[in-house]
Amino acid sequence: MIKKILISQPKPTSDKSPYYSIAEDFGVEFVFRPFIKVEGLSSKEFRQQKISITSFTAVVFTSRHAIDNFFKIAQEMRFEIPDTMKYFCVTETISLYIQKYVQYRKRKVFFGTTGKIDDLVPLMAKHKNETYLVPLSDVHDDSVKKMLDAKGLNHSECVMYRTVCNDLTEEEIKNFDYDMCVFFSPSGVAAYKKAFPEGTNPPMKAATFGPSTSKAAHDAGLDVQVEAPSPKYPSMTSALRRFLIDNEEE
Repeated sequence: MIKKILISQPKPTSDKSPYYSIAEDFGVEFVFRPFIKVEGLSSKEFRQQKISITSFTAVVFTSRHAIDNFFKIAQEMRFEIPDTMKYFCVTETISLYIQKYVQYRKRKVFFGTTGKIDDLVPLMAKHKNETYLVPLSDVHDDSVKKMLDAKGLNHSECVMYRTVCNDLTEEEIKNFDYDMCVFFSPSGVAAYKKAFPEGTNPPMKAATFGPSTSKAAHDAGLDVQVEAPSPKYPSMTSALRRFLIDNEEE
């Protein structure tokens, strides 16, 4: 019986999160505890990439982390962001976050609707004369570069932040009593395995989001019972709900 589930992400900011309705419908307890955290590069580390922010007329943001660390590094390097700088964001929510640092002007802020970079590229292609900077995590592939190259856009990618393990404390390891743990990245699986080396991991079921996370969990020998997204269950919450319904019927 599944009664206590650890979600390896921060607690939702909205009371309307689907996790809360699942908790109410199935009588399960959700505990939110990130296994990974993001830390920004120092200006010294950034300089080693030989990227000059002053050379760019537009920035592409795929997350709030990218926004925070772009403006942090700009401040550390004493680079004043010009009013003419344009910002392209994968969602409107991310675009609104820019207000934390600069005055929001619709004529220089553009955003996609699906949350995927694929949706943003056609919009960027309408501004072919811009020189794009794309801040990324240290964990990324060449997919963004290939998409922008295919459109003939002038761009450069750079690393501005990294993902590191948010280690469990000795107390958390000692009192680890979850029936299921939900993972969202291979880094999260690695953090769990660091806390529970081979032969010491507690008997629990696992849920994973994304093919790379699923592979990491299977490779780590975890009992993977839920894998999302899928055509029928595109979100982790919808996949979890289905699993809990099936679990009740057994």
